[in-house]
Amino acid sequence: MIPQNLPSDTPQPTAVDSPTWANDSVCASPDLPAYAELYSLSNFSFLRAASFPEELVEQAHELGYSALALCDECSLSGIVRAHVAAKQRGLKLLIGSVLELRVATPQAAESRHAEFSESISDLRLVLLARTRRGYGQLSHLISCARRAAAKGGYWVDRQMVEDNLPEECFALWLPHSANAAERHACQAAWLERIFGTNLRLGVQLHLQGDDRGELRRMTQLGNRFGITLCAAGGVLMHEPSRRVLLDTLAAIRLGRALDKLGYAGEPNNERHLRDRARLAKLYPPALLAETVSLADACDFSLDELRYEYPRELVPPQYTPSGWLRELTEAGIRERWPQGVSPKVRNLIEHELGLVKELGYEHYFLTVHDIVAFARRERILCQGRGSAANSAVCYCLGITEVDPARVDVLFERFISKERDEPPDIDVDFENSRREEVIQYIYERYGRGRAALAATVITYQSRSAIREVGKALGFDDAVLDHLSKAIYWWGENLEEQLADAEVDRADPKVQLLVELAGKLIGFPRHLSQHVGGFVISQGALTHLVPIENAAMADRTIIQWEKNDLEALGLLKIDVLALGMLSAVRKCLDLVSDYSDEPLTIQKIPAEDPAVYEMMCAADTIGVFQIESRAQMSMLPRLKPRCYYDLVIQIAIVRPGPIQGEMVHPYLNRRSGREAISYPSEAVKSVLERTLGVPIFQEQVMQLAMVAAGFSGGEADGLRRAMAAWKRKGGLEHYREKLVTGMLDRGYEPSFAEQLFNQIKGFGDYGFPESHSASFALIAYVSSWLKCYHPAAFCCALLNSQPMGFYAPAQLIKDAQRHGVEVLPAEVNESVVGCSLEASDTVGASKAIESPDSSEWRKRPRVQGAAQSQRLRIGFNLVKGLSAQAAVAIVEARRGGAYVSIQDLVFRTGIDRRDLEALAAADALRGLAGDRHRAFWHAAGVITAQGYGVSHSRAGSLAHADRPIADLFDDAASGDSDFGLGVMLPLASESQNVAGDYAATGFTLRRHPLALLREHLDCFGANSSAQLGKLGNDQATKVAGLVTCRQRPMTASGVTFLTLEDEAGHMNVVVWPALGERLRPILRQAMLIGVVGRVQENEGVIHVIADNLVDLTSWLGELSLSSRDFT
Repeated sequence: MIPQNLPSDTPQPTAVDSPTWANDSVCASPDLPAYAELYSLSNFSFLRAASFPEELVEQAHELGYSALALCDECSLSGIVRAHVAAKQRGLKLLIGSVLELRVATPQAAESRHAEFSESISDLRLVLLARTRRGYGQLSHLISCARRAAAKGGYWVDRQMVEDNLPEECFALWLPHSANAAERHACQAAWLERIFGTNLRLGVQLHLQGDDRGELRRMTQLGNRFGITLCAAGGVLMHEPSRRVLLDTLAAIRLGRALDKLGYAGEPNNERHLRDRARLAKLYPPALLAETVSLADACDFSLDELRYEYPRELVPPQYTPSGWLRELTEAGIRERWPQGVSPKVRNLIEHELGLVKELGYEHYFLTVHDIVAFARRERILCQGRGSAANSAVCYCLGITEVDPARVDVLFERFISKERDEPPDIDVDFENSRREEVIQYIYERYGRGRAALAATVITYQSRSAIREVGKALGFDDAVLDHLSKAIYWWGENLEEQLADAEVDRADPKVQLLVELAGKLIGFPRHLSQHVGGFVISQGALTHLVPIENAAMADRTIIQWEKNDLEALGLLKIDVLALGMLSAVRKCLDLVSDYSDEPLTIQKIPAEDPAVYEMMCAADTIGVFQIESRAQMSMLPRLKPRCYYDLVIQIAIVRPGPIQGEMVHPYLNRRSGREAISYPSEAVKSVLERTLGVPIFQEQVMQLAMVAAGFSGGEADGLRRAMAAWKRKGGLEHYREKLVTGMLDRGYEPSFAEQLFNQIKGFGDYGFPESHSASFALIAYVSSWLKCYHPAAFCCALLNSQPMGFYAPAQLIKDAQRHGVEVLPAEVNESVVGCSLEASDTVGASKAIESPDSSEWRKRPRVQGAAQSQRLRIGFNLVKGLSAQAAVAIVEARRGGAYVSIQDLVFRTGIDRRDLEALAAADALRGLAGDRHRAFWHAAGVITAQGYGVSHSRAGSLAHADRPIADLFDDAASGDSDFGLGVMLPLASESQNVAGDYAATGFTLRRHPLALLREHLDCFGANSSAQLGKLGNDQATKVAGLVTCRQRPMTASGVTFLTLEDEAGHMNVVVWPALGERLRPILRQAMLIGVVGRVQENEGVIHVIADNLVDLTSWLGELSLSSRDFT
C-alpha cells in the first residue's frame, strides 16, 4: 500500500538498512533540496546541547538552510541571541520550544532530574509560533509550566496545555516509537483534538541502526491517524566535533561518570546540523519539503514585539504629558524656591518636548512612582548613570545632580535618532531594597512585573569540578585543581600554571581541554541585580516568567542584553551598600547628637573634608578608597565638588588608555599650558582644562567641532564603548576627521581627539554618573572625617562591601583615635554598636538600626569623639543569628553571671557556645578563651551536650605559631583557678585565635609581633617609607590585603601590604611576577626587596624581589581581596 502521507511516486523502503528513496543523483546535483530545521536545541537548554544559539544560526546559514527553529526545552532564554544573529545573516528564524508532558505529580518536578525521567513522561512536543498571537500563547504556556515547579524545573501536562491552548502554534509530535500502539493511539487522539491541522509528526533519523524501521513505523503511525510527516533533526550541536562535549554535558546532568554513561550518551555524531546532500539521502523529498512549508507558514519575528508602559499612574483628568509636567513643575518649586534660571528652564522644556514626542511619559512616571515610595518609607535612593543628564529626572527627585552645577547632555540619556527607550538606574539602600521590590510586585502584580535574568555561566573552577567528576577524578584532586586556579590568566592553562599535576597525563589533558570548552557555557538563569520589566498587559505574553531561587521573586527568561537588543523597557532597581552604611551612620550620629542628622544638613564644600581626601585618608569612603584612587588623590588634590567628580572619573581605563591623565594633572599643577583650538572647543573642555575626560565631552566635541547631530554623537559613544570587541569606529573616524578639517581644525588635533576616543573603548565614565557618585563620596567622606566611630560602625554592619575587610576598617578607625571594644556576651548587641566613653553596659549601647526595636533604646548623649565602638555578634564567625538575638533578648532580665547561666537562659547550642569561646566573648564569665573552653566543656546545653573536651584541651595546649620566633616566648605562666592547671594563652596564640574567630584582632598587629625579627633584616615599616628618598633601596614586609592586576596595566600587579603602621603599595613588574608567580598569587605574608618611588606625596615600593614569609604566621589564617 502506498502511504497516504507521502507522494505516490515515492519508493517504498527496501530491505537494506539505509533508506533508498532519496536518489543519489540529488547529492551530486547543484540543486539540493530546500530544508528548514524545525527542531534544534542550544546550550540554553542547560546541559542538553553543546552549541550556542549564534553557532547554530551561523552553521545553518552556511549550509543554505531555508530557516532554523530554535526550540530550547521549556525556554526562550536563548532566542534573542539567535534572533540577532539571524538578522545579521538574513536567515529566517522560527521561534519554538520543546516540552515534555508528564503524568506524575508536580512534586516530581522538584527533583533535579525527575522531570526528564521516562517513568513520568507522557509525550514530547515541539511548539512553533506561527504568528504574534501564537508567540504570546507559547510564552504564556512556558510561564505556566515554569511557575508550577521549583527553580530550574518545569511541570506541564495535558490539562495545562488545554487550559492555555497555543492554538496559533504548529505542534510537532515526537513519539517514542517503542511505545505500545495503544499509548500512541491515545496520544494521537488527544493531539488531533487539540491541535487539528496544526499537528505534524516529526521523524528523526540519526543512523542508529534501524532508520529503515523507524521511518516505516512513523509512516504507519501517520497514515493510521492522518498526521502529515516532516523531517526533524533533533539537533544538539552545530558541528560533530562537539560530540565529546555533548556526552560530557550529559554525564554532568545525570551525575554519572563519562565511561558509565551507556545509552544515555549519543551513539554517534549525527545530532548536528547536517548538509542538505546528506539529508537528501536520509529522508524522502516530501518530508524535507514539509519542513519548508511549515517554515513559510510561520510569519512572526521578535521585531514585532511592542512594549506598553504601565498607564494607571496618570489621574483620569490628565494626559500623560500633562501629569508629567505637573510633577515636574512641583519639583521645580521644591528644588529652586527662589526661581529657576533661564538655562535650566530651557533644558527642562527641551526635555519635556522630546519625552512627549517619543512617548516616554509613562516610563518617567513609573520610575517616579518607585522613587516616591522609597522617599515615603525613608529609604535612601539616588538615580545615576545617563539619567543624571536629565533635568526632568532631577525635578522628579529621581537623581540628585543639579543641572545648575554640572553641565548635562540630554542626548546621552535620550536621543530621537536612537530608537530605544531610556535607561534609568536607581540605587537603593542594600538592606531595604527588598521593600522596593515587593512594592513593585504589589503595585503591578506578578503577571506584569518581573526581574530580568542573569545568565550564570561556567567559570574555571566550576568547569574543572564538573568535568573532573564526569571523567572520574578523585575529589581530592579536583579540590587541589580548583584551589590552584588563579583569578588571572588568558585561558585555563595559564590559570592552572601553578597546579601540581602531571601535564603529560592524557586524562589531565582531556580535563583541561573539555573544561576550557565548557567555560562560558550557560549553567542556569539567576536574577539580575535589579533590572525590572514592568508592562501594561500580561508580561507572560511578551517573555516567559519563571520562579527565582529566592522566595517571592520571579524572573523573565531574558537578560539585560536581550532587552536592549529588542528595545524593551528595563528599570534598574539596584542595591548600593554605601547607601545602607550612610543611613545607619546618620541614625547613629543622630542618636548621640542634639538634633537628627540628615544628608541635607551635611555642610557642602567643607575644607577639612577635602584635606582628608588630599591626604588619601579615604579607607571605607565610597568610590575613592581603592589603591588607584588613593594614589591619585594627593596628586589631583580635590578642593571642591567638581574636582571630586573629575577624581572619580579620571581613574578609569578610558582616560588612562587615552593618555588623558598626565596632561590633566600637568595642566592642573601649572606645568603645562592650557590652550584651546577654538571657542567652541573651549566651551566643552574648559571645565577639564582642555582634556576630554567624560563621555559627554566626546559627544559634545563631535557636535561642536565636527558637525555631528545629537543622535550621531550618541552613536559614536556606543561605537567607542564596543570597538575593541566589534570594531565599527572607522566609519566615525572618517566623519569626525573630515568634519573637523572642514571647520578649520588642524589634522593633528583631529587625530589626537580620535585616539583619545579610542581610549574610551576601555571604559570611560559619563560625567553624569561620576557626578552622582561624587555626592555619595562627599557624604561618606564627611561622616568619616567628623564621626569616625559611627562611620566605622556603620561600615561593619553593612558588610560585605568595598575594598576592605573588617580587619582593615577597624585598624583604620583605631588610627583615627577610635577606641574599639571586643565582643562580649554582657555588652555586645547583634550588630556593632557605639558606647559613650563614660558609660558601661548594654543598655547604653547605640546599635546600628536594623529593626524598629532599635528605636526604643535609651539615647546616649556625648560628642562624636567620646564614642567607643563595640564589636557586635554579627562579626563572630560561626555564631548563628538566632543565638545572637537570643543572647540580647535574654540579657534584658539582667547580666549573665556564668556560662551555665548563659546557656540555660538563651538555649544556645554547642556550636554557638564554641563560637563565643573562640571569639573570646566569654572573658567576662570565664577569663581568657582557654578557660572559656574549659568551663564550657562542663556545661550541658539545652540540647544535652557541651563543648568537646578534645577541642578545649587542644586549644589549651595549642602550638605558638608567632611566638616561636622569639626565644623568650618559649614558656608561659600557669593558672591555678579551678584546680586544673591551664597555661595562659600567649599573645601570638590570642592573635591567631582572634583572626580565626572574627577575621581581625584588637590586640597588637601580627607584624608588631614580628618587628624585632624583621629589624634584624633591616626591614622598614610603612611609617618609615616616607622618610626615605626617592629611588632609595628598601625592604618591607606585610600581610597581603589586596592583589590587583588591572586589564589596562600590561601585566603589572599591584599588592597592598599591611603592617602595624599602615598600608604599603607594591608594584610588581610582569617579568618578576611571572618568575615568582606562586608567591605573588598565594603568599599571605610577603617580604619585598625593592626601591622607593615617591611622586607628589604618593609612595610606592617597586619590587625587585619577593620572599614568601607565610610560614612565619604558623596557623594564623588570612585571606586577601583580589581584583582585576
